[in-house]
Amino acid sequence: MGVSFTFVTVLSTVAANYGYPAVVGAVMIGGIMEGTLGLLAKYWKKIISPIVAASVVTAIGFSLFTVGTRSFGGGYSDDFGSAQNLILGTITLLVCLIWNIKAKGYWKQLSVLAGLIVGYIVAVLWESRSLCYLFRRIISFPKIMPYAPEFNPGAIFSVAIIFLVSAAETIGDTTAMVSGGLDRDITTEEISGSLACDGYASVFSSCLGCPPVTSFSQNVGLINMTKVVNRFTIMTGAVCMILAGLLPPVGNFFASLPDSVLGGCTIMMFGTILTSGIQMIAKAGFTQRNITIAALSLSIGIGFTTASEIGIWHIFPEILQSVFSANVVAVVFVMAIILNLILPKDMEIKHIQ
Repeated sequence: MGVSFTFVTVLSTVAANYGYPAVVGAVMIGGIMEGTLGLLAKYWKKIISPIVAASVVTAIGFSLFTVGTRSFGGGYSDDFGSAQNLILGTITLLVCLIWNIKAKGYWKQLSVLAGLIVGYIVAVLWESRSLCYLFRRIISFPKIMPYAPEFNPGAIFSVAIIFLVSAAETIGDTTAMVSGGLDRDITTEEISGSLACDGYASVFSSCLGCPPVTSFSQNVGLINMTKVVNRFTIMTGAVCMILAGLLPPVGNFFASLPDSVLGGCTIMMFGTILTSGIQMIAKAGFTQRNITIAALSLSIGIGFTTASEIGIWHIFPEILQSVFSANVVAVVFVMAIILNLILPKDMEIKHIQ
């Protein structure tokens, strides 16, 4: 769970026009809406057919390729693509690959951790970075309701739309996780739980004056590689995140991890999400109808959101541009749903005898 970039543009606009208290109020209402939508999943899950879910998972894989590349090159810094960043990312990637090939049994699941440790050590030695700044403060608590929420209809409407987009991404993330980690189809209860968690956790986040939180697609790649879906293990990770928030030295330690090290670990993980989507498409079956849904939704979703082509959205209202112009997952999800609803059930080519 973390703050999604999907919300950044709209929340920035809301804050500029209505003030930050309006952001808090809109996030609170939007979270309640998404959480309640999740609890009612049994009434609408049937519109998300296997081919729709497969198309969305494939789109998530495509959307993360640039994220992995950006991290591999050093992130959003002045030295992006420098030799040092590329070498550091390559060392981390090689450690992950070699560990994954040579390790046996349980140890094979620790390939990403091994890459992070080795990559971080190399970065520390290379840059001779001092870690003493990590211990400036020992403990820090969040404030409850630092902003009194304001409920502006325009702000709520804008943010609610983004929550629907976030819900689509969460469904895709959960579907990919279940498919890659458990090798089965997702259940209604799992969709319901994931959306309820996203929504109501965002309500709690707003009470701390924070933006919404949602599931992160990056974690799906880790699950696909390690096959670790044990709840105790995941809960342990959550506790570490909470400690990182309450204890600045811990949080600063994780924040000091170089982007290129993360990129070396994640660039392969993100590829596994794409392959999971392809496997799901194959499992759904290569019928004429499924091929049409996957092909059209992916071609429009990827093509219309490519950075060099987003000008194609300029005639649409600003709210639609902010939601769809750079969000391949949202476009693929909407297109796949529409095609799944309107295309005839039997589209097989009839051969004349």
